[in-house]
Amino acid sequence: MTDPILILCVGVVIVVGGIIGLKLHPFLALLSAALVVALLTPTASLEQFYISKGSTAADAIKLAHKSIGERIATEFGNTCAKIGILIAMAAIIGKSMLDSGSAEKIVRAMLKLTGVKKAPIGFILSSFFLTIPVFVDTVLFLMMPLAKAMSIRLGNKNYLMLVLTVIAGAVMANSFVPPSPGPLFLVGALNVPIGLMMVCGTLLGLCTITVGYFYAIWANKKWSIPLRDAPDARLEDIALIANKDDKELPPLGLALLPAVFPLVTICIRSAVEAFAAPKVPLTGSPFLNTLIDVVLFFGDKNIALFAGAVFALLVLLRQKKTMKSGLTAFVQTALLSGGGIILITAAGGSFGGMLQQTGISGRIADMTKDYQMALIPLAFFITAVVRTAQGSATVALITASGILAGMAQNANLGFNPVYLCLAIGAGAKLVPWMNDAGFWIMCKTSNLTEREALKTIAPMQTIMGLAGLILTMIAAQLFPMI
Repeated sequence: MTDPILILCVGVVIVVGGIIGLKLHPFLALLSAALVVALLTPTASLEQFYISKGSTAADAIKLAHKSIGERIATEFGNTCAKIGILIAMAAIIGKSMLDSGSAEKIVRAMLKLTGVKKAPIGFILSSFFLTIPVFVDTVLFLMMPLAKAMSIRLGNKNYLMLVLTVIAGAVMANSFVPPSPGPLFLVGALNVPIGLMMVCGTLLGLCTITVGYFYAIWANKKWSIPLRDAPDARLEDIALIANKDDKELPPLGLALLPAVFPLVTICIRSAVEAFAAPKVPLTGSPFLNTLIDVVLFFGDKNIALFAGAVFALLVLLRQKKTMKSGLTAFVQTALLSGGGIILITAAGGSFGGMLQQTGISGRIADMTKDYQMALIPLAFFITAVVRTAQGSATVALITASGILAGMAQNANLGFNPVYLCLAIGAGAKLVPWMNDAGFWIMCKTSNLTEREALKTIAPMQTIMGLAGLILTMIAAQLFPMI
């Protein structure tokens, strides 16, 4: 069994069967699937994979002969490097904001702006625009505590709707609007002006999250999923804070600080990296350049979240002056919750990494290279299949753009290549499941079970992706921009 498609099927059976059928902990099911996939992957496929990543033939042979355990551990560590500190700090921020009353204060301020009935609209728009400059995982970590506080505020109702609106806004901005990493890569690969992608991506994103909003309303009526107790967010504690007088809560500025500081500094760093020339001073003033360097230092996502955690703890201590002796226990409780998410997410990264090493992306590219279909749906189809197969939206984007860049150059498109970028971004939403690290972050931060996430989050993203394809095709026909 050397065909990547067959190996993928085996991995799917192990993960889904293990978690849903055998009730295995996701960490064990994902690592088991990663092990079996690695065992089934031939050495020749590994060598080809490493060569495709830029290794020399000699280095590829060495890498391909690493032990299976080392390869799994390497992918596990790579995922931890990307999300480990973020999740740990976000866990501290989330618990601190809930316990200090910061989340409740923000929810009350949002309710004054939107009203109770329109609160989900506030959530979906907030998560969409926040995700444009900030990593989607960071926005999910910061918004989910607010969704929990809002649900309590609404009488423990509509929790699923709030969760889905947060996710809908975040994932669509992550696919369509630079300087999010995926769209930023696409504009370079397909030679599309970044400003045009930002405008078109924002318009399409707002349309698709509208679809997601109506799905969230429907799903909330169909499935009654309550806000559950969690070690770091007990319902009775959230309810107690929800009933506090406004004077007992922190000022709005302090309540926002743990979330706003990371978001603002990350936004500034993202803007500078996207638009400023490297190693060129931004101003003629040494003082201003030094100030900008300080802001850019704190704009690193790991440092920004660490600073946010420090601010969150300071606000907590301000509100609970008697808590200083118990701060260690408080942080430990938060980190226990975050640690479980890190392990599951990293195991998902290992599984996805082992799938990539089978050559699944290249296999799908070969299957579709002579597929005579219009380029826009073809772009969507290739991206969706690769994303569903191996879990990584980034790998799916890279694979599709690599295939379609050549087609776009050799074909008379009849429309602006920005529409190919949008179709690829839409295809990257299909279909999130257990081989996607983001799936586990959504599950664990929202306290949805895997089964609940598969029947709510996965269909919503699929529907929004399909809506994105349809709208892109209509726009390319009506407004070709050539």
